[in-house]
Amino acid sequence: MSAVLSRAFQAFQPPATPSPSGSFEIRPLAGAPLGAEVLGLDLSRPLDPADFARLQRAHLDHHVVVFRDQRITPRQHIDFSRRFGPLQIHVLKNFQLADHPEILIVSNIKDEAGQPLGLGDAGHYWHSDLSYKERPSLGSLLHAQELPGEGGDTLFADQHAAYDALPEALKRAIAPLRAEHSYLAKYEELRARSPWRPKLTPEQIAEVAPAVHPVVRTHPETGRRALFVNEHFTTRIVGWPEDESRDLLNLLFAAAVRPEFVYRHAWQPHDLVFWDNRSVQHLAAGTPDSQRRKLYRTTVEGDLPL
Repeated sequence: MSAVLSRAFQAFQPPATPSPSGSFEIRPLAGAPLGAEVLGLDLSRPLDPADFARLQRAHLDHHVVVFRDQRITPRQHIDFSRRFGPLQIHVLKNFQLADHPEILIVSNIKDEAGQPLGLGDAGHYWHSDLSYKERPSLGSLLHAQELPGEGGDTLFADQHAAYDALPEALKRAIAPLRAEHSYLAKYEELRARSPWRPKLTPEQIAEVAPAVHPVVRTHPETGRRALFVNEHFTTRIVGWPEDESRDLLNLLFAAAVRPEFVYRHAWQPHDLVFWDNRSVQHLAAGTPDSQRRKLYRTTVEGDLPL
């Protein structure tokens, strides 16, 4: 075939199609009470509907999905996240990635002027992302950019398992209760102990007005019940005296993160971790000051909790 004919033949070839379903593996994490890893998938390439449906199912079944070795751009990160729903923009706009406001930089790195590049104390307390919003997050996708040589793990606690393990009398008692969630609950405390958090403007404070949600929420896709209170953002049981509210919340906070419900994720280079904020809480285990850590996070909007 001549060179001219060869080029003409190639020009009329149909575009490459995404790899067929079944070309990657979804494997439960060994020895963990929740979570699965995805092996052999490249999210920088097109993803067909059948493959995407497998990933959605894995997210619902395992609550935390670890996509290994994802060498994707911020735009590809955003585009993949958007397939699950609209993205929420974090109130701390100064930690947005340049030209990509959908991405929150989670980092302890400072620039040459000593200014933080990202939110360095994110995840200091157990929490569900954006539980303080009227429509809390469906899930968050955190992509490793620079990992420390030690530390930096993230813990995830299964809130379905936590609810299922409660005594039946306690389940009945908390079934009708609602609780307030506030972004400001521990903001000043965190701000006083670290350089990461700026003073909020009146406009930012208005953006994070408190929200009230059920103490026990029903997952909108699986129908499973889960505890939906957390030590970072939940401030009170609505309609209860302060002391009784605090006692009950402390009891539920402890029940939510029992060791048998927790998976500890040790990050590997280029991990993309996608967790279901309707099903889990998470906690940053901490990074030594001498170690650099940077990750990019997108957050998918969820439903009104029921």
